[in-house]
Amino acid sequence: MSGVRPQLGLIGFGAFGRLTARHLSPWFDILAHDPAADDGEGLARLTTLEEAAACPTVVLAVPVGVLAETVAAIVPHVTPGALILDVSSVKVKPAKVMLGLPEGVQIVGTHPLFGPQSGKDGIAGLRIAVCPVRGEKAAWRVAAFCRKALSLKVFVVAPEDHDREAATVQGLTHLIAKVLLAMEPLPTRMTTTSFERVMQGVDMVRHDSAAVFRAIEHDNPYAAAVRRRFFDLAEQARAELDG
Repeated sequence: MSGVRPQLGLIGFGAFGRLTARHLSPWFDILAHDPAADDGEGLARLTTLEEAAACPTVVLAVPVGVLAETVAAIVPHVTPGALILDVSSVKVKPAKVMLGLPEGVQIVGTHPLFGPQSGKDGIAGLRIAVCPVRGEKAAWRVAAFCRKALSLKVFVVAPEDHDREAATVQGLTHLIAKVLLAMEPLPTRMTTTSFERVMQGVDMVRHDSAAVFRAIEHDNPYAAAVRRRFFDLAEQARAELDG
């Protein structure tokens, strides 16, 4: 790649922020801000919040619980016409929060449907949801970049449609994993293929933070209804077995 690469501000340099930097660094000069980070690991140059927020493209890789305060902090520094993206596991709440950014700023919600564990061997062929928030064309440009440059399978969906499906896809996965993790140690000798597949799914989310679990289960407006239906059906099954 020749020429000067465009700058991208990355706010949040935790596990997912580093994964983001790893795959975007061939395309962007990444300026990362995270008070907890002390090394850019050769993927990014650590900098101030002000400098990262002033980049023409800014990725917010922070927990949903601190997204509102992060957006408020960057408002004075964002560049007119900039593109701001988030990578949260839920999309309705972040979309509403990011609409607090100045008019003229393009806003796109994204949810990479993978994490540091499932993406450790590469992300080509994995899925990402892209949600238009402010600027339809910007969302389609992001989708095209994800498809062509990163070889991801892209779904362009409204934030509400994303959360409605994610309430089942992610909500149940993390809920079941939490219960199984609490039951450990589990058998590892006489296992079946189906049991091993279940445990592979558990291992993919085993090290996710409590903030991720909370976002998936509490910040998705559709998750509570899915949980209720799951627990009701589980109770019916227990009643049949006890009967």
